[in-house]
Amino acid sequence: MERPSQGKEIFVFSKKGDSGETSLLSGERVPKHHIRPETYGTIDEASSALGIARALTGLSELKSTITEIQQDLVVLGAELACSDRNSRYRITEEHISRLERWIEKFQEQVTLPRRFVLPGDSLTGAVLDLARTIVRRAERRCSELRERGEFIRKEVPAFLNRLADLLFVMARYADALEKAE
Repeated sequence: MERPSQGKEIFVFSKKGDSGETSLLSGERVPKHHIRPETYGTIDEASSALGIARALTGLSELKSTITEIQQDLVVLGAELACSDRNSRYRITEEHISRLERWIEKFQEQVTLPRRFVLPGDSLTGAVLDLARTIVRRAERRCSELRERGEFIRKEVPAFLNRLADLLFVMARYADALEKAE
């Protein structure tokens, strides 16, 4: 799967956004408060929270999984930054299946509570729970995109739903292993 790139040089500022508009990958200009930049901005926020979890944890299994999730979120953000059906960046059924395999793998290693969880048993677990809530917000933004008649493929909300489930299980995994240290 091709990953989005910035080209040869990256410029930190272009001044094009100073007027309160931003460009989608299709070239279309929209207000920064438009639901589409709000949605892919929420994906970026989730990736940043995951970056904190990755930096905090000493668990190699979590580090590698988080890195792959962050790479998928780059693809998802690029897909959401396109307003048309022709985006070359796409979350696929394979992305969703991989999340499901990870859920099963982590779930086999930890007993899930049969009650509501108060985040904070471990620092990594708490940050993973924060990332999970950000992903849930992204799910709600995707729902709003669709409700407003914007194009969004069915794989996108399915991916986010599964990702939130995975992050819940990963947080419990982190709680169990890091609390024991």
